Amino acid sequence: MNTVVSMGVHILDVLGRHVSEIPPGQNIALIDEIRITAAGTAAGTSVDMAKLGCKVIAVGAAGDDEMGNVLLGIMNRYGIDTSHMKRKKGVQTSGTMLPIRPNGERPALHVMGTNATFCFEDVPQAVVKNADFVHIGGFYLMPKFDGEDTVKTLKVAREGKAITTMDILGVKQDNMAEKILPSMPYLDYFMPNLEEAQMITGLTDLDELCDFFLNAGAKHVVLKMGARGSLIKNKEGMRLRIPAFKVDVVDTTGCGDAWTGGFITGLSRGMSIAEAAKLGSACGSLVATGLGSDAGIIDFDSTIKFMQTNPTLPLGD
Repeated sequence: MNTVVSMGVHILDVLGRHVSEIPPGQNIALIDEIRITAAGTAAGTSVDMAKLGCKVIAVGAAGDDEMGNVLLGIMNRYGIDTSHMKRKKGVQTSGTMLPIRPNGERPALHVMGTNATFCFEDVPQAVVKNADFVHIGGFYLMPKFDGEDTVKTLKVAREGKAITTMDILGVKQDNMAEKILPSMPYLDYFMPNLEEAQMITGLTDLDELCDFFLNAGAKHVVLKMGARGSLIKNKEGMRLRIPAFKVDVVDTTGCGDAWTGGFITGLSRGMSIAEAAKLGSACGSLVATGLGSDAGIIDFDSTIKFMQTNPTLPLGD
């Protein structure tokens, strides 16, 4: 079984649905459901990959607090190796409160917490060198790690045999392209969503967006576009459009993370890029059917069945 190191942003999410408005004063509104999940572009992806049968090693930071205990406890229950998570004293575990709207939208109230302290010194280099896949999730939300430390980590991965992947969190800030482009030559797959790619580049054309990162050195660019599906390009002429699946949307939290987890799982099982992308699309669509970033996905076999039997949405332009 291939080993996947999933590194970066680890968040404890508290989600509630459905929330149309916050009650004034100290009034109470009754809602249908509240859940607590392991989330973020590293932790959420880790949970999804573990459900699909991957051997996952988590690398990141959590506080030496009850939130950290809950976060790592959730991950451990899915069989994820959390022994390389750094527990940071005096800093709270990263957390988000998400009041989910009836249409599935998810405004967020976030504390950066320990994700802001994660750095290269926290990276277990021997583990990274020996991994089959190294996924970095959450660039732009780890101020000590984003940039030079990311490049150093990817260079360590390149010393081994790992296929490298990166997903990001599009938090608007200065010099976004300047910060991330040095990582591109070390990435096999760069996987932003459409809005994030537009934010970094200022471009709108899908092919121009992909080419921006390909020209900077990424081997493949995966552009995730929600209900519009996804686009995968490389400099050798590959251009794949993969549709999303038709589902009743409950909550879109973690759909992009699930897409990434399904895609990495597919590659780890020897699928073609196109088939791995279909598995990613199935995972992203399934997660939208329930509350939280770990909803919808049960295991590999049931996800494959969903992928083979459920209708897809029309591809957006």
